[in-house]
Amino acid sequence: MFDFLEGYDLWGAFWVTIQLTFWSAIGSLIWGTLLAAMRVSPVPLMRGFGTVYVNIVRNIPLTVIIVFTSLGLFQTLGVTLGADSFKTINFRLAVLGMIAYTAAFVCEALRSGINTVPLGQVEAARAIGLRFPQVLLLIVLPQAFRAVVGPLANVLIALTKNTTVASAIGVFEAATLMKTMIENEAQVILISAVFAFGFICLTLPVGLLLGWVSRKVSVKR
Repeated sequence: MFDFLEGYDLWGAFWVTIQLTFWSAIGSLIWGTLLAAMRVSPVPLMRGFGTVYVNIVRNIPLTVIIVFTSLGLFQTLGVTLGADSFKTINFRLAVLGMIAYTAAFVCEALRSGINTVPLGQVEAARAIGLRFPQVLLLIVLPQAFRAVVGPLANVLIALTKNTTVASAIGVFEAATLMKTMIENEAQVILISAVFAFGFICLTLPVGLLLGWVSRKVSVKR
C-alpha cells in the first residue's frame, strides 16, 4: 500500500522541517523578546521602531519575506550568512525570513503577558532604585513568560506549518518532497495523508506538552 514511499527520503525531508522549526523558534523568541522590550520601553525611538516593525512585518505574507531573502539579500546584495553552498545558503535565508516574520507574533504574545503584570510591582521596583532594564529582566519578563506559554505554543505550531513556505526558495523540506512525489506518483490522497500525519506528529505533542506546562507555571492572580 505504501510502496510509493520507496526511493524517497521522507525522514530527511521532515528532519529539515524540524531543523527549520528549531532554529527559527530560537531566533524568533530572542528577537521577539527584544521587540517586546522595545514596545514597552520609555524611549520613544525604540518604542516607535518596535511598533512600526510589528505592524508592518505581520501584515506581509511570509512567502514574500522568504522570496525577498533569496532574491533581495542573496542574489542582489550577495548576502550568504557565512555559508558557501547553495543548499546551506537557502536554508539559512529561510530561517532568517521566518525569524523576521514570526518574531512579530512572539512580540505581541509576550506584550500581552507583560500587560498582566500588576503595575504596583513595577512601581515598587522603581521605588527601590531599579532601572528599566532591571525591572524588565527581574520582575516583568519572568511573569510575562509564565503567562503566555499557551499563546507561544500556538505561535510555535504555526511556525512548524509555515516551514512549508521554505520550498519557495528550494529548501528540501517536507512540502518540497510532497510536491515531487505528487508529480511522480499517482497516489495523491495517500501522499497527502502521509504528510498530514507527519505534521500532526510534529505539532500535536508540542501543543499538548506546552499546554500542560502552561497550566503548571501559570501565575495565579
